Amino acid sequence: MVFSLLLIVAGFLGLIFGANWLVDGASGLAKKYNIPDLVIGLTIVAFGTSAPELVVNSVASIDGLSDIVLANIIGSNNFNLFLILGIAGLVYPITVQSSTAWREIPISLIITVVLFGLANDFFMNQNPVISRLDGIILLVSFVSFLYYIFKQMKTEKIEVIPYIQKTNLKIWSLILIGFGGLIIGGKLVVDNSIDIATDLGVSQKIIGLTIIAAGTSLPELITSIVAALKKNSDIAIGNVIGSNIFNILLIISISALINPIEYNPVFNQDFAILIGGTVFLIIAMFTGKRKKLDRWEALVLVVFYLIYTSYLVSKEL
Repeated sequence: MVFSLLLIVAGFLGLIFGANWLVDGASGLAKKYNIPDLVIGLTIVAFGTSAPELVVNSVASIDGLSDIVLANIIGSNNFNLFLILGIAGLVYPITVQSSTAWREIPISLIITVVLFGLANDFFMNQNPVISRLDGIILLVSFVSFLYYIFKQMKTEKIEVIPYIQKTNLKIWSLILIGFGGLIIGGKLVVDNSIDIATDLGVSQKIIGLTIIAAGTSLPELITSIVAALKKNSDIAIGNVIGSNIFNILLIISISALINPIEYNPVFNQDFAILIGGTVFLIIAMFTGKRKKLDRWEALVLVVFYLIYTSYLVSKEL
């Protein structure tokens, strides 16, 4: 167990350094080609920080571990929304662009509700399962989302800000090394956390909703905190919302295409929390200082997540 703990520490270091390099490289790419930071956060950074979920879910789907597949994504999205965005908002109040408040956050809400319906088979009235057909539907939606992002990129108003230009070699080196650090670090943390949790006799559902979800979401956590410290709100929130969208549309779709995912209705409670949290975020954007997540609202997100996680763990005791 001591060796596993040392590997987890090594994983944390990989995540911290990888996230810092990724944010620097992504921001440099955005500035160099006049691409809005929000677009970078919703695509390159979001995909990179969702890589651990993709790896874990692909392996779990091949092994037929449906509870791990679902718990990892639902747990990761809740972790992203409540804890990561909450901590980032406590570090530095997050002000978002109009397009994020009006479109990307509601898109995240809509696809969560759609996945909830597909998982429970409300549309087909069959046994609850996320079928390969459902996976195709989600994957087509993912392609449509990417098209929307790149279409938005052409119409987004760009604020020209002076910056020290990086060379292409330095930019892509930072991005690629950052991705590598995130993926390797995330895998070290998750694999060794699973080993420790399994030794302690914790259920797959709880492992997925807590340890694996937190482990695979550590890239989002570190990336958003680094972005918040650098007062780059667009990458901070774009990373979280983009990752949640990627998790559902891309990772669940790939997992379902590998193997249909049997759905356990006990996850309905966790879905309800994710939907409620997204609604809260939308409301937060239009109360107080418009399009701004204030510190007290960020604190509400963090405190709720801690209570929710304590409740999950207490049910296992």
